[in-house]
Amino acid sequence: MIFKVYYQEQKSQSPQREKTKSLYMEAADAINARRILEEKTPYNIELVQELGENHLAYEKEHADFFLTEFE
Repeated sequence: MIFKVYYQEQKSQSPQREKTKSLYMEAADAINARRILEEKTPYNIELVQELGENHLAYEKEHADFFLTEFE
């Protein structure tokens, strides 16, 4: 599944719309996605949103879409 993740770059940052960034990642489920992000990044995770087929197609067409991979 593909997820869109909304985050702040540092855990100490409180969520503010103007400073929120996003990335796309693939994971088995939202819990696994959040676990990977917690282990591999210093990000303050706001939301992990699963993208349905139509939403994914829209993001690919209208956003700077690329999958972020964590090793």
